[in-house]
Amino acid sequence: MLALSRETFAPFGWLPSTEGDEHDKANELAFLWGDAHLNYIAHRPDEIERTADGAVVARLYRHATHTQALMPVNADAAFVVAPASVDFSTEADVRSLRGFVLSPLDVVVLHQGTWHWGPFPVGHEPVRLLNLQGRRYTEDNNSVEPGMATDVRVVMPMPDRPRMNA
Repeated sequence: MLALSRETFAPFGWLPSTEGDEHDKANELAFLWGDAHLNYIAHRPDEIERTADGAVVARLYRHATHTQALMPVNADAAFVVAPASVDFSTEADVRSLRGFVLSPLDVVVLHQGTWHWGPFPVGHEPVRLLNLQGRRYTEDNNSVEPGMATDVRVVMPMPDRPRMNA
């Protein structure tokens, strides 16, 4: 897992900046269908397979028509991403996956086409996420099993102790 920072997340998207910060106007949201939609979503612990080594990254998704912003509001969440340019046909593509733990109130914005898994809860409670994405995302929701072509099982190590936001 990588520590979440502007630099480590740059290949996949960006972290919003404070107004007036030099990075504040460096990136733009994109909604090619003009369908930006803000809502809350949630993921439960039972949505993923957990092993002694961590959580199995079984399927990743991406959206070609829009950026997506996510922020966990109540609990730590595991998040795996890969560049939009990979198709997971090679082991190098699988090795391009990067894992992060998002803490409550961490915000990430995904570039159009960035592959992503989660964010899923680290602990035993569902994670509630503020979600900005295209309203018609189901029409633009490509998916892939990251290790299928290479027979590699992808597992994200999970932190020992999730932090909960009171």
